[in-house]
Amino acid sequence: MRDNFRDAMPGAYLAGYEMPADAMLTHPWLDSLELAVRRGQAVYRGLLDLKKRGFIPDVVLVHPGWGEALFVKDVFPACRLVSFCEFYYQAEGQDIGFDPALPTSEDDKLKLRLRNMVQLQSLSCMDVGISPTQWQRQSYPSIVQDRIEVIHDGIDTDTVKPDPAARFQLPDGRWLTSNDEVITFVNRNLEPCRGFMSFMRSLPDLLRARPHAEVLILGGDSVSYGQGLLNMTWRQALLEEVGSQLDLKRVHFLGKIPYTNFLKMLQISSAHIYLTYPFILSWSMLEAMAAGCVVVGSRTAPVEEVILDQENGYLVDFFDTDALVRIVASICSARESQAQIRLAARQTILDKFDLKRHCLPKQIALLEQGIN
Repeated sequence: MRDNFRDAMPGAYLAGYEMPADAMLTHPWLDSLELAVRRGQAVYRGLLDLKKRGFIPDVVLVHPGWGEALFVKDVFPACRLVSFCEFYYQAEGQDIGFDPALPTSEDDKLKLRLRNMVQLQSLSCMDVGISPTQWQRQSYPSIVQDRIEVIHDGIDTDTVKPDPAARFQLPDGRWLTSNDEVITFVNRNLEPCRGFMSFMRSLPDLLRARPHAEVLILGGDSVSYGQGLLNMTWRQALLEEVGSQLDLKRVHFLGKIPYTNFLKMLQISSAHIYLTYPFILSWSMLEAMAAGCVVVGSRTAPVEEVILDQENGYLVDFFDTDALVRIVASICSARESQAQIRLAARQTILDKFDLKRHCLPKQIALLEQGIN
């Protein structure tokens, strides 16, 4: 910043700035924008080809965040453009800066704001949006919220349901059932955003408190959200930190398994742990509730939108590992007393998130609205 008083009015302070030497080069913060524009251009050309062949869509359903929605209306101005409004980035108050152990730089925050440029342009063209939860809708600017309907993707409760006869086979060949004490934890990939650090740091005390419990950990070693580590995975890093304190014969890292096995794992769970930053709600938490699990969830949005503490599950501070151990140990020590929680958890999904009975009919009605 340089001072420049040449044209300043009396009493006014005029501060100037120097243009950077590389001002004519593409800024690295625009990498995601560049990719989005190229996606949008590719979709634009594909839509032109469809139009030449006589295809005129009534409805186009698209995610506004990646570029595909940018030029849809330029080809089909009369179509009903429906945007899946999953998440709007914020530099504060959501996932960014939530975990003090993983601080965010000022440059990271500024770069994040630019990632919304594609969404803002896409949202300006949409006729209506769909967000899975109220919290996700509220992440969007107020100027578009009144055009976003809250309809969840839906849980197939005919498939995801309790099964007292379920059996799950461990990698060592042993079989577990609901008669065993089983603690479950699920991430798409094991990473801090979904509470993997907090969970792993609670395990030594949890295993000491429940000496007969088996812990099933489902998830891969890639990165879905946030940053990875150099030269190791988050699983390796946390095992280096607490692995010497664990009875690894009772802690089972399952990686990624077939969906039918995932359901069996939920169906035998004594207590299911779901932790997340203030971020997109995972299907797995709702599936766990639909399967009749006793879910211990983090007291973060949008978990609080679904779980009412001690009514259809339990809530715990994301960083309070002592409380997490205490609540899970209490659930495991009195599993028979959790029957009402299990019933209430499933009923919540049936009442609000059932795919066939609630969510899908609302989705179809939204898509058909205004079509002649």
